[in-house]
Amino acid sequence: MNRLSETLREAIEEEVATGQLLPGAHLDESELAKRFNVSRTPIREALSVLAGEGLIELRPRRGAVVAQITARRLVEMFEVMAELEAMCVRLAVRRITAQELLVLEKAHEACRVAAVGRDPDAYFYANEHFHTAIYTASHNTFLSDQAHALQRKLRPYRRLQLRVRNRPGHSFAEHQEVLDAVRDGNTEAAVSAMRGHVLVQGERFADLLAGLSDLGADTTAAAASPEEDSPGLGT
Repeated sequence: MNRLSETLREAIEEEVATGQLLPGAHLDESELAKRFNVSRTPIREALSVLAGEGLIELRPRRGAVVAQITARRLVEMFEVMAELEAMCVRLAVRRITAQELLVLEKAHEACRVAAVGRDPDAYFYANEHFHTAIYTASHNTFLSDQAHALQRKLRPYRRLQLRVRNRPGHSFAEHQEVLDAVRDGNTEAAVSAMRGHVLVQGERFADLLAGLSDLGADTTAAAASPEEDSPGLGT
């Protein structure tokens, strides 16, 4: 994929993540080409990549639409995300360099500023930088690639969670636990904190279901909190 197609992919992905393009929305190649002032070829390439990532679906006779994920499927995705991030932080505790620790601390500070300023959008991006710093510090490119791929699929839903009142502040406190454990070289504490950060149950799960309903997503498959049998969701 050339640079133009990659730029278009990133732009469309961002619109999905920010809710400008809602689940089920039709993505017309001609309209997108006109809006971005490009030909249909790079648009088609970008949509093909997004389909491969699971963010959109290519349907017969309808073309490209933003993927609709059921609540049950979302629970399963966060379950895998929690384990991927736990693996990343386990390796990061052993392998993180001084420079990488500084990058992690800088991302954490950006999260603090956004949380104090009650700016969920700024927190969303700072939060991504924090998690990406952990992936990088694992020094395992295959694992990092898998974490990034799933992170991209979950971006719209992580952003949605951060709009719940006081969630950025709670998320920041959870980041602090992860960072403290990494600094101390405490592997098990870091893994536990990261897993607990991603696996959120009870009220937060209910909040997410409410948000999914606002997006028009199917929540019937997980109408109850998954406290006993399944993990919840976090960011």
